[in-house]
Amino acid sequence: MNYRVIKENNLFFLTDEKGDIVENHSYGLGLYMKDTRYLSKFNLKINGEEPILLHSDGSENYMAKILMTNPHQEKDGGLILWRESVEIERTRFIYDDILYETVTAKNYYPKPVSFELSAHFDVDFKDMFIVRGFQTGKVGSRRGQRIKGEQIDFLYEGADEIKRTTSVKWDMPAEKATEQGDVSFLLSLGHEESKSITFMVAPKEGEENNPVQLLPGEALEKLKASYTEWENGMTSVKTDYLPLQRLVDRGTDDLRVLLTDIGYGRFPVAGLPWFGVPFGRDSLIAALQMLAFQPEVAKGTLLTMASLQGTKVDPWRDEQPGKIMHEIRYGELANTGQIPFTPYYGTIDATPLFLVLLTEYVKWTNDLDTFHRLEDNVRRALQWIDEYGDRDGDLFVEYHQEAEKGIANQGWKDSGDSIVHRNGDYAKTPIALSEVQGYVYQAKQGIASIYKKLGQTEKSEALLEQAGRLKEKFEKEFWMEDQQFYAIALDQDKNQVGTITSNPGHVLFSEMLSEERSIKVSDTLTSEKMFSGYGIRTMGKGEAGYNPMSYHDGSIWPHDNSMILLGMNRLGLQSHAKKVIEGLIKAAAHFEYDRLPELFCGYEDEIGKAVKYPVACSPQAWAAGTPLVFVQGLLGMNPDSAENRVTINPFLLDGMNELTVRSMRIGEGILSLRITRDVSGIKTEVLENTTGFEIQEV
Repeated sequence: MNYRVIKENNLFFLTDEKGDIVENHSYGLGLYMKDTRYLSKFNLKINGEEPILLHSDGSENYMAKILMTNPHQEKDGGLILWRESVEIERTRFIYDDILYETVTAKNYYPKPVSFELSAHFDVDFKDMFIVRGFQTGKVGSRRGQRIKGEQIDFLYEGADEIKRTTSVKWDMPAEKATEQGDVSFLLSLGHEESKSITFMVAPKEGEENNPVQLLPGEALEKLKASYTEWENGMTSVKTDYLPLQRLVDRGTDDLRVLLTDIGYGRFPVAGLPWFGVPFGRDSLIAALQMLAFQPEVAKGTLLTMASLQGTKVDPWRDEQPGKIMHEIRYGELANTGQIPFTPYYGTIDATPLFLVLLTEYVKWTNDLDTFHRLEDNVRRALQWIDEYGDRDGDLFVEYHQEAEKGIANQGWKDSGDSIVHRNGDYAKTPIALSEVQGYVYQAKQGIASIYKKLGQTEKSEALLEQAGRLKEKFEKEFWMEDQQFYAIALDQDKNQVGTITSNPGHVLFSEMLSEERSIKVSDTLTSEKMFSGYGIRTMGKGEAGYNPMSYHDGSIWPHDNSMILLGMNRLGLQSHAKKVIEGLIKAAAHFEYDRLPELFCGYEDEIGKAVKYPVACSPQAWAAGTPLVFVQGLLGMNPDSAENRVTINPFLLDGMNELTVRSMRIGEGILSLRITRDVSGIKTEVLENTTGFEIQEV
């Protein structure tokens, strides 16, 4: 990555590798809160020159360390500072919506040295949509700056009538501080002496002007304690297969930094740097991936999505009663109604996925209290599926863009060129996607199971009857006999969009397909046409729309593979799942910090390297959650609270001899398992089981 990013709750800080916010960077660097850039310039200099980068570590998402040194400096033949005399270390973290950055200078020159260390700050208070070049519009204006003691305040009044302030404070007297945002310090250091300066940057909305408290040590300890609490509450995974261990550790760390709470419990935002906000589809899928590790995140996600459920028909925002939102934004353009993301509801799959997550959450936890709390939301979501989702009464849920500034393609492949016929023509809306029908089937089957358990037999039977009719019609309309595969979609004329894609793989998880056709789908997905060696492509080689460099038409998305793996796991298709898991683990080794990115290019592994996609988000929640699905798949685990049963069907990867998983929360207890391989084969040991569920190995 050519950037460094840290995040905690509502605030994230995006800089170049040297730690600076520079202009004209491809990622629009800055300090952001609620879709507003609260710091647009920040650079550090020594004697007026840029330091030389030595090392930049972004492996810890909550804290970054950057190591630099001075260039050689002379003037009129006289030495100012010998090259590499001064080590400059920048350490930064965020706590309680405040950015802390400590700059430590250490002298390695044999004699005492004196030099100026300076920082420059500025703020444009731009809306993120303007920063990214997606939108222009009416905005507010700067209200100047003010200096008081060791603090500069940058002031702004938005077009949304919100007063915004960025306060920058430092913890030692400055030699000079100007309203233009320049702060300088004169440092004199003996041999191996060091001094530190801590800056604290606090974005604020409204008139409040609470004094900034510089307590970096205490703040850092509290931040670390929150991470320790997170780790202690997570399922523990230990394996002798280090590539998987690194991926799981990285994934759980990345998911922690992406957690946010807007008042209903913690849930994962979509990803950094651009999607650090509630996202319907992304947050729901990431929470689904985490069920075996931290089911409380699913509860927080469900309650958050329910709080934003649609209440009315509003074409500007693609809103309808009962619909689960796609994305919400909090910046100036959203607040003034210049963009429809307040929230925006243009997603066809978030509503059934909300129900899928709820049913899977209940299977894992038996938390019927949460189901009762959400029962009205469930009723309205089911009503949306039948009345608004199925706009023409043909049993299929379709999408069509209503919002002028909304999204045209409203499935997870939401780029404009993603739904393409085999002759290269783009499909026209309304469009019914294959995977969405699987989500609807799974949602109705799952909610029916809960209703049955609660004794609501009539509701249960009605949903099962609807699901059965959907299954029958899906087979008739989506199956392509000549391809022995399912169409990605039906277009506005109910014609099959016959391009071979990954989308039908999601339907495996719903268990809507016959055993024979499930195997045929899995065979195609792991064939040379679809499988690159590094993962399953979004579109098959040889299709008219295929492009390995594209966003959705031949690239590889880890989360897409994980949804397919959830289905392969449920159906016991171990050889197919093993191939996919090993491919993605192999791919991860080619990315920074063993981190699976949002997506990467779909080139074959024969070229020897997984090829980066130019602007992939990293970390991305549903990419970070993918290794967690690997673990669930290796265990072959599927709990079912309705039956008080956990089925397992374990296998191990090549070169892997042990997998120990401790403290999985199932029902009201915990389950710990160890899977080992010896000369006699795979063995399962139940280390602890306080769940009250029967463990069945199949």
